[in-house]
Amino acid sequence: MSRLASVILAGSVLFASLPAHALDRRVTIVNETGYAIVKFYGSNTGSKSWEEDILGQDVLPSGSSVVINFDDSSGYCKFDFKAVFDDGDELVKEAVNICEISTFTYN
Repeated sequence: MSRLASVILAGSVLFASLPAHALDRRVTIVNETGYAIVKFYGSNTGSKSWEEDILGQDVLPSGSSVVINFDDSSGYCKFDFKAVFDDGDELVKEAVNICEISTFTYN
């Protein structure tokens, strides 16, 4: 099973075990840039590190999407996103409120 499928499966299992009042922290990341996303990071706003590459060995081709569960048990809603593209460009978006959105699109 690929790492990406494992992330999605783990997120699904975790989400199924959450109490009904818990906020949904699953976000669909959509890539409409014309370039593949080769690394993707999501860390609590204010964190001093990017943590690990969520995609691992996988890439997110342009025209594709992936669902990521950002629930890290912290209760935080605001995350910083960093995408690294196959042409070497990086794009950082700060303070994305994952409790209020269900889709984030790179275009």
